[in-house]
Amino acid sequence: MAVVLRDVAFATHRRACLKETSITAFCVTSRNSATSGILSTRIRQSTDASLRTYRNPPFQNRVPASARAFSVSCALKSTPKFNYGISASFTAKDRRYNPTRNVFNFNPYNHIRARRKDKRTRPDSGQDAFFVSRIGETSDVALGIADGVGGWVDSGVDPADFSHGFCDYMAHAAYTHKPEEWKVPLGARSLMQRGYEDISNDETVPAGGSTACVAIVRESGKLEVANLGDSGFVQLRSNAVHTYSEPQTHAFNTPYQLSIVPKKMRARQRAFGGTQLCDMPRDANASQHSLRHGDVLVFASDGVWDNLSRHDILKIVSKLMIGAKAWIHTENGIDVGADISKFVMTDVTSGTEDIPTLQSFLAIGITGEAKAASVNTKLDGPFAREVQREYPHENWRGGKVDDICVVVAVVCEEGK
Repeated sequence: MAVVLRDVAFATHRRACLKETSITAFCVTSRNSATSGILSTRIRQSTDASLRTYRNPPFQNRVPASARAFSVSCALKSTPKFNYGISASFTAKDRRYNPTRNVFNFNPYNHIRARRKDKRTRPDSGQDAFFVSRIGETSDVALGIADGVGGWVDSGVDPADFSHGFCDYMAHAAYTHKPEEWKVPLGARSLMQRGYEDISNDETVPAGGSTACVAIVRESGKLEVANLGDSGFVQLRSNAVHTYSEPQTHAFNTPYQLSIVPKKMRARQRAFGGTQLCDMPRDANASQHSLRHGDVLVFASDGVWDNLSRHDILKIVSKLMIGAKAWIHTENGIDVGADISKFVMTDVTSGTEDIPTLQSFLAIGITGEAKAASVNTKLDGPFAREVQREYPHENWRGGKVDDICVVVAVVCEEGK
């Protein structure tokens, strides 16, 4: 399985990685059969290491590896139950993308801390942040992305403190969730509200702000999304874009955003004029969707959407899914391959816990392509085209350098 995925990942990443020289794991090409054996060995060696989680993760193993297979028992055959393979990949705008370290694989049995106080334990995602957490004792999963508002740097504030703390609080709220302790049912918007309240009450974060895209995936196959700002998601099904979120903006390059505005700053604004954007979780666009076996969900910050369109992402995902036979060609079009669950839900009880998963390759593939596009000065991306439309006199060409964060979930129905 791992060899198949590695071969597909190599083919998918070749173009992006020739532009992004740091991604050495996928930068080799073969021009004759004499070198093919050497290349195969290099790819295997580098990708084995490339799909481990980032260093100093905010998790502690709760149960031994032999008990960490995440599955949902099916009491009634007429009621389908769903599992989710989830991975993330990320890179800061001022760093070279390193797929060896910048990848996270979700394990629902890991313990989640309330908040990471030490900045060194954060993923190397710059001002972008993400979280993935099981919800209480259920098999539902909460996940999300927050993109810190860089403008706070001008006020001496580190935007990453808000975005990372916000995600930490949402992860912990989901992980420790008990329905009787919540006044309202836990959903994407209510989880965003809880995280915002917690970070606002954190005295170590006096100011800051971020966009947010928060989601709940249920074992019943239901997806709930609350999106505030210009992060967002796309749902892919059978080699097509099934649904996607629309960005929320007040004006060009001015997304909706959650904020903590100090009292002194508010007073200065009242005295000298000016306003500070401060949207609320209730302003987020909330939507509900039904999932099917073989669907792929991609959640990403604007570092992706400014450089790749949703159809660009579909091409990346399709090439990997079809190459791995997770999606297959049939007489009636694209269908889900019979072995997709084997690629997604790794059997950790057999000693193969470190084998890369399909969702890992998808997350790395999208992040690598977005990074390459962001530093490309010749190929116009979505942001460049929007600048040219809004401000024709501006000579903006190429991509937009920014922090990049991607969370990918592959949907598997139990028994298929």
